Amino acid sequence: MDVRFLGHSCFELSDGDTRVLLDPFLTGNPKAAVEASEVEPTHLFLTHGHPDHWGDVVEIAKRTGAQCVAIAELAEELNDHGVENTTDPNLGGTVEFDGGWVRLVPAWHTSTTPGGTINTPAGLVVNLGGKTVYHLGDTALFSDLRLVGQRDHLDAAFMCIGGHYTMDRHDAVIAAELIGARTVVPCHYNTMPVIETDDQAFKADVERRTAAEGRVSTTVEILQPGETFSV
Repeated sequence: MDVRFLGHSCFELSDGDTRVLLDPFLTGNPKAAVEASEVEPTHLFLTHGHPDHWGDVVEIAKRTGAQCVAIAELAEELNDHGVENTTDPNLGGTVEFDGGWVRLVPAWHTSTTPGGTINTPAGLVVNLGGKTVYHLGDTALFSDLRLVGQRDHLDAAFMCIGGHYTMDRHDAVIAAELIGARTVVPCHYNTMPVIETDDQAFKADVERRTAAEGRVSTTVEILQPGETFSV
């Protein structure tokens, strides 16, 4: 699986002809690596409905016909906007698609869409091409994060570290320990001044602390918008 970071919390996962776009906030994102018109996903997955995650989902979904997977209330609003190819799981629900599956898991946050729909935030566990990644969405630190790694071997986790609206880099180090993913990619930071943080300090702390625990250590992969790595 190839993982391309598109800025803020937006990632593209690719395997063969399958392209999964997560939290497509591109228009208005000062860190966006591409424009909304340049992406061609086969699937669109949302963690929650805040504008910096909802982003361009309606425009992209209607243009491409991509399958949209989002918690029930978000899927209903997408339908109201004329998006036809939606699937509406709730927390704990798994949706299978060609080449893999996605499961919604809890995240501690708030969420209201630009259209006013109140919805429950989620994390996304995505399996594609035999690899499993975990987008934590926007979340505070909480102990049940460990349960995701207990069920599935996590090849990578996309983890918010910016603070203010989500957990900061210090709490995210503990989250990395709880989850036990082989690789962590920090996100949701440096997009705006209020969430600026030190990604190199986060990398050093995670790699030092997980190595000291005497198990397979976690590597932190810092990606600039537009960069790709293979899981």
